[in-house]
Amino acid sequence: LSPFSPCSCTFMSRRKGNKTVRDNWSFHVGDYGTLLKRFCRTEQQCYLRLMTDTLRPFVPAYHGVVQRDKQDYNMMDNLLTHFHTPAIMDCKMGSRTYLEEELHIARERPQPRNDMYEKMVAMDPEAPTVHERAQQAVLKTRYMQWRETLSSTTTLGFRIEGFRKANEECHTNFKRTKSREQVMEALDKFVESSTHIVVSWGYLRQLKQLRQVLEASDFFRTHEVVGSSLLFVHDWTGRTGVWMIDFGKTVALPPHLTLDHRTPWVEGNREDGYLRGLDNLIDILANMLPLT
Repeated sequence: LSPFSPCSCTFMSRRKGNKTVRDNWSFHVGDYGTLLKRFCRTEQQCYLRLMTDTLRPFVPAYHGVVQRDKQDYNMMDNLLTHFHTPAIMDCKMGSRTYLEEELHIARERPQPRNDMYEKMVAMDPEAPTVHERAQQAVLKTRYMQWRETLSSTTTLGFRIEGFRKANEECHTNFKRTKSREQVMEALDKFVESSTHIVVSWGYLRQLKQLRQVLEASDFFRTHEVVGSSLLFVHDWTGRTGVWMIDFGKTVALPPHLTLDHRTPWVEGNREDGYLRGLDNLIDILANMLPLT
């Protein structure tokens, strides 16, 4: 989960000092408009590359590694610093949220999981097969691929993880939000305010700018971008911001391979569907706005 994510509804803004953002101490609000996120080498390597890429304006500025209470943290800009009582939304991008490597590892060491069976049954009691029901367990590969079919991840190439409105009202029940109409309804609730049109146009403009930069980015072309989110932020003034966040599962490709991020994923091609999701997100947002 992202340190900016509204999903836990426990985000601490910069006004609350150096309190932890989450109960598990994975995040801290740092000094001078920064955020500390528990160290991840994969994410560190991504940020170092991104700071010299054309995508730099669309990611938090990275300030290196710092230590607190003997724990290393990646330090980056707190993207909420310049907003007044912001509304925030986390959209998980791509047509899958697991790496191909995760599938390979799970197949090499197949182990039925009771915890994943319980999650599956909680979401859809009819989902387990007769064999899975008898075992009261499912394989991780089966669960990961089944889970993606429930939301708009598979159908649209992105899903809404959750959002928090300016009044701190949280919406996180989007596991079964799948159709364009359902996504549009959720987005409409997120931008609902007296500045609805201004905010929507702001987001649309920034998403189109992001798409243009992504299509020309060396970093993007040479990385499998999985489990990464777009963070949307706006406030009552009509100010908007969109940034790419969460690169813990973003991995560099072999030297001979590049991705277009739109080709349908077939195991082995490493395609992640990121741009397909962004295309659909832009199209849905554009359809919410009045014709000009």
